[in-house]
Amino acid sequence: MSEELTLETLVALAKRRGFVYPTSEIYGGLASSYDYGPLGVELLRNIRSLWWREMVNKRFDMVGIDSQILLHPQTWVASGHVSSFTDPLVEDKVTNQRYRADHLIEAWIAQNAGVDDVVVEELTVPEMAEFIAKHQITSPDGNEVTPPREFNILFETAIGVIAGEKSKVYLRGETAQGIFSNFKQVLDSTRVKLPFGIAQIGKSFRNEITTGQFVFRTLEFEQAEIEYFFDPRETDWRDLFAQWQAAMWSFVVDKLGVNPDNLRWRQHTDKERSHYSEDTYDLDYNFPFGFKELWGIAYRTDYDLRQHIEHSGKKLEYLNQTSGERFVPHVIEPALGINRVFLMLLADAYWEDTANNRTVLRFKPSLAPYKVAVFPLLKNKPDLVAKAEAIFADLTDHFATTWDERGNIGKRYYYQDEIGTPFCVTVDFDTLADNTVTVRDRDTTEQVRVNVDQLVTYLREQIG
Repeated sequence: MSEELTLETLVALAKRRGFVYPTSEIYGGLASSYDYGPLGVELLRNIRSLWWREMVNKRFDMVGIDSQILLHPQTWVASGHVSSFTDPLVEDKVTNQRYRADHLIEAWIAQNAGVDDVVVEELTVPEMAEFIAKHQITSPDGNEVTPPREFNILFETAIGVIAGEKSKVYLRGETAQGIFSNFKQVLDSTRVKLPFGIAQIGKSFRNEITTGQFVFRTLEFEQAEIEYFFDPRETDWRDLFAQWQAAMWSFVVDKLGVNPDNLRWRQHTDKERSHYSEDTYDLDYNFPFGFKELWGIAYRTDYDLRQHIEHSGKKLEYLNQTSGERFVPHVIEPALGINRVFLMLLADAYWEDTANNRTVLRFKPSLAPYKVAVFPLLKNKPDLVAKAEAIFADLTDHFATTWDERGNIGKRYYYQDEIGTPFCVTVDFDTLADNTVTVRDRDTTEQVRVNVDQLVTYLREQIG
């Protein structure tokens, strides 16, 4: 990530080039809500596919599911979301705008380094109230705020009509509970044996108070979660935890191509850690607004399955085929925010090439929205266009390929640089004579001539 990169710069690029749009913009937008444009959906799809391939398809101990967004409401009672899924909220006494109390405190500490050194994650709501009062922390508009209170961020809605009344349900606050509630069905319908994991990618919803961090924190977002079940008497949870941490780090650094200098592990303190967790770590990335959680991992013991056993009355147990013993497995949960990966990749890939006066998104080639762009040198020469169209059609069988015939060749190159396309193929008059094309490298701007018959092989070797 460029040291001078600001979130505003990234937001402007994302909108200008069709990665992310403000949702419902023609009506004034909606807070903490965004739509993904043509380039954005391609990048998201690449992230999902890569995560699924590495975390599910390549492992013999993993299976996947896709549960509903609307689950039985008792699911969220059992999980504790109905009673304790909260954020600390304060309200501007003048504008009535709402803010996260912990985020106001974090911002104050950042501006007053060394004045009062506290770990914000450890503060209780009463302690936050005391801190805000002590330092007279105001809203971003400079107004006094109310004392903080707990605000439930679980979205509530209703379906159907039962005896003349609507039935209350919730938009899921996480994808994990759909995994726990399907635990027995997965056991009964597959041949999985402990230790094994169940994975899911899907939308979750949280009635977020905080705004202003782009797609990092939104009302609707996408999670990639794994619940990895094991017998704690046979498998040391610490070993499993370390193995999953290594897998997470490798995925981000080796598969996504992210600079490891922008990453760190942060262990939750005893006060911060959830009551059901024996240990929790966050893999943080240094976003333009500082180090924030990208991927979390927690040892949740057998808490969730036991909660669902208690509330459903069903036996969510594992049968040891050798001993005949039934027991409730423990679980380690790596939980990733897909949209946060998306933002991380934009930030990490961003590069101002001042020597060539251009902006470049240096995505790992295999992740780029488009792998190849095909240009006819001139759009008013039918022979060139026909040859370029034939090459384009061939390449689309192998790579995500885009077509560009607008403007001069230099502007086309710079446009593709800014959206992260790693290779540009130009069809010129020499192509018609010797069947070779110019292939330009995004990062180095170097150009080589490649025979059209060898083009797919060449590009495949470069893209990986």
